[in-house]
Amino acid sequence: MIISNQTVTNISEFIVNGFSGIQDQRSQNILFAFFLITYVLTLFGNVSILIVIKFDKSLHTPMYTLIGTLAFLDLCIPSVTVPKILTNLMFRTKSIEFGACFTQMVFYLGVGSAESFLLMVMAYDRYVAVCDPLHYSTIMSNRHLIKLHILCWVGGMMVPMLPLYLAVRLPFCGPNVVLHAFCDYSAVVRLACANVTLNAIVSMTIAMSVLLIPLAFIFFSYIKIIISVIKVASSEGRKKAFSTCASHLLVILVFYLVAVFVFITYRIQGFSDDVRIMAAVLQNVIPPLVNPIIYCLKTRDIRKSFLKFIRKQVSVETL
Repeated sequence: MIISNQTVTNISEFIVNGFSGIQDQRSQNILFAFFLITYVLTLFGNVSILIVIKFDKSLHTPMYTLIGTLAFLDLCIPSVTVPKILTNLMFRTKSIEFGACFTQMVFYLGVGSAESFLLMVMAYDRYVAVCDPLHYSTIMSNRHLIKLHILCWVGGMMVPMLPLYLAVRLPFCGPNVVLHAFCDYSAVVRLACANVTLNAIVSMTIAMSVLLIPLAFIFFSYIKIIISVIKVASSEGRKKAFSTCASHLLVILVFYLVAVFVFITYRIQGFSDDVRIMAAVLQNVIPPLVNPIIYCLKTRDIRKSFLKFIRKQVSVETL
C-alpha cells in the first residue's frame, strides 16, 4: 500500500494486542464492565453539563462557556479510544485498518492537546476575573472568546501533524502487533522497519511542550491570582475569589497528576507492560469522568441549575 512517494508498507492492518497479561475470559469481562460503566458515566456527566449550560441563560458567560467546551472535549477524548477497546474486549476483534489506526492516533493526540490548551485559557479567564474584574467583560468578549476557542482547537489539531508526517513516511513491513490497548503513537512507530530515533525525539519534544508550556502559564496565572487575592482586605472577598478558582484547580490537578503517573510508568523500570498500558488508558478515562463531578460539587451555579433542570423535567412528566 502506497503511503507517500517514499514509503511503501506491506501491511494493511494492525493487531492491537491490548492487555497481554490479562487474556482469560473472566478478567476480560471485568475489564469490559469497568470500561463500559466508566464510559457511560462519563457520557452522562459531560452531556448533563452541556445541557445545563445550554438551557440556563444565566450560565451563558465566558467561564461557563469554557466549562462547556471542556465537557465537550471530555466527551471526545474517551470516545476516540474506549469504544474500540470495548469492541476488542467483547468480540476479541483486535484488528484495525492501517488508515483507521493513524486516524485514531491523530484525534487522540489532537483532542488531548486541545484540552491542555483549554486549561491554559481557563486559567487566563480566572486571572482576568480576579486580577482585572472591572475590564473582564471587555477583555473576555464574545469575539475574544471565539478566538481563544479557535486557538485551542486549531492549535490542538496541529500538534500531531508533524509526528504524523514523520510516521507515514516510515516503511511498515511487519510485524504488525501493537503492544497497547489502542493506536498509541510510540507503540505504532516502534513497528516500523527503519530507524525511528527522529520520531521519538520529535514526539517527546512536542508532548513535553504541550504539557509544560500550558502548565507554566497556569502556574504564573495562579501566582498572580494569589498575590492579588492576598491584597483583598476582607476574608469574605478572599474566600469568594478562591472559590471561583477551586474547581479549575482541581481539574488541573487531576489532569496533570494522571499525566505524571503515565510518564513515571514509562520512565521507571519495574512496571509491567499491562500497568503502563492501563495507566495510558486511564489517562483517557479518569479526567473526563471526574471533571463533571468536580464542577457539580464545587460550582454552586451549575449545581443549582442542574437541580432546577431535573425538577423541571420531573414536573413536566407528572403533568
